[in-house]
Amino acid sequence: QVELVESGGGLVQPGGSLRLACKASGFDLKFYSMRWHRQPPGKEREWVAHIGPDRTYTVYPDSVKGRFTISRDDRKNTVYLQMDNLEPGDTAVYSCNRYGSSIWGQGTQVTVSS
Repeated sequence: QVELVESGGGLVQPGGSLRLACKASGFDLKFYSMRWHRQPPGKEREWVAHIGPDRTYTVYPDSVKGRFTISRDDRKNTVYLQMDNLEPGDTAVYSCNRYGSSIWGQGTQVTVSS
């Protein structure tokens, strides 16, 4: 019943942009904090963005601060990750998560390469 599905990944050149989407079903997104994470090849998973039920509360690690923007559209039950000025180090599988839960999407691949 409860599901998260990511979309929007792909191949992009350094300096380019992508917009990822995470569509939730089986629960009302508006009551929950949400997070985006990524897992580069051969590395452990790390979080890259957090947003509260109040959409004005957002948090980012230094590695992506100023380049990534998390947002939400509760009427569409969807959270987004706008990724600008992408670098090769951003290459990873990106997944969304309902914060504090074991609910994850399947992930979407982002590859940054010239």
